[in-house]
Amino acid sequence: MRTTLTIDDALDRQLKDIARQTDKSYKQVINETLRKGLAVPAYPTKKYKLKPSSLGEPDPRYDLSKSLQLADQIEDEELVLKLNLRK
Repeated sequence: MRTTLTIDDALDRQLKDIARQTDKSYKQVINETLRKGLAVPAYPTKKYKLKPSSLGEPDPRYDLSKSLQLADQIEDEELVLKLNLRK
């Protein structure tokens, strides 16, 4: 396939030097260089490990099966505490 590329002058010189030193065509050197570059991942593929941490047991005063009710109850308790602090 034919295409037009704009290559930096410094890279062009390096590619032409490689072509001369290896007795390969300029086109062949560019194709090989692109293949090598594409074979390397663009970013590190380091695996992420998450270390689990215990948050303790849930408070037995709350029924966790009704999470919205629990959220309302906790919010109400916090509101009462804030109002009591203002007195």
